[in-house]
Amino acid sequence: MSKKKRIAVLGATGSIGKSSLDIISRTKENFEVILLSAKSSKSRLEEFSKQFPRAVCVLTERDGINKLLPLIKELKPDITINGIAGAAGLKPSLAAIESGSDLALANKETIVMAGQIVIRLAKENNVKIIPVDSEHSAIFHLMRAYSQTNDAISGIFLTASGGPFRDFSFQEMENVTVKEALCHPTWNMGAKITIDSASMANKGLEIIEACHLFNINPDKIKVVIHPQSIIHSMIRLRNGVIYAQMSKPDMRHPIHDALYWPVTESSGLEPLDFDSLTLDFYKPDIQKFPMLKYAWHAAEKGELYPCAYNAANEEAAAAFLEEKIKFTDIPRITEHVLQADWHGDVFNLDIILKADTDARFKANSFIKSI
Repeated sequence: MSKKKRIAVLGATGSIGKSSLDIISRTKENFEVILLSAKSSKSRLEEFSKQFPRAVCVLTERDGINKLLPLIKELKPDITINGIAGAAGLKPSLAAIESGSDLALANKETIVMAGQIVIRLAKENNVKIIPVDSEHSAIFHLMRAYSQTNDAISGIFLTASGGPFRDFSFQEMENVTVKEALCHPTWNMGAKITIDSASMANKGLEIIEACHLFNINPDKIKVVIHPQSIIHSMIRLRNGVIYAQMSKPDMRHPIHDALYWPVTESSGLEPLDFDSLTLDFYKPDIQKFPMLKYAWHAAEKGELYPCAYNAANEEAAAAFLEEKIKFTDIPRITEHVLQADWHGDVFNLDIILKADTDARFKANSFIKSI
């Protein structure tokens, strides 16, 4: 690399942020961290500030987000890693794009809520959106390697571990605890995304996100349960050939690739060993995991339905974590919210944010009635 890339890491104390800073610390000669943000982990943020003394640090608890947005635009990073959880990540993503920064995106909600705005804004500012989710990162690099145009793609396969309840019956899922739902069999993630993985809402969000990122219709997106989490996603070309991206389940792989994009560099991470490798695949049970069905429905309906899906799921997941509802109430709440009319202008941010607020109100009203 000819010069250091100037990096902003948003959500620095979460799982994505910590993995990002681990990658950066391995090759400090290539990167300069200029901005770090965290929601509430002040002590951990202070630790990182000592490790990266030239970085401006922002704690976004309470009104800190109002400090963060102008700082992004002022500092103009070369690349911004957005590892913020939930809808709170949308405005920082927009600020990064408006600053001319490439966006290494782990925040699914940015695209789910406002995909049309984000994609258009990125084109207008000549910046690249580089997916950091392992599934979308895999598709991004597979499409770059094996296809010059979307016309050559006949389908996308998003792989899913199936979460901790993939072998549970519906009756067993009725009584699962928060502790059980937080025990993911493959990945080490934050609480909210771990709950989303258990309900497969996470995969639902990825279906919607893939539609925008790769300009593909929802009926061309399939979900495949793959418990080992070795294949991170696949593409099928028009000639019927399927290409897969494989690596150990370690988020540092897609983060490394995003930081070095568009070149490929050695990561120093442990390579995949084929000596004792077994790969299993099977179809997801839509009846047991209806969040998948509702995501396809929201993606097909378009407009503000994906935004409503995300808002309903966020409120339901939070209620489950607080033990206010049962695990199986999460899809019930989401279905209830999606039954409303969510037509609206997807290029108007105020309308999108109002839909988000309205969907949350509707979700919480239903939660109180359960």
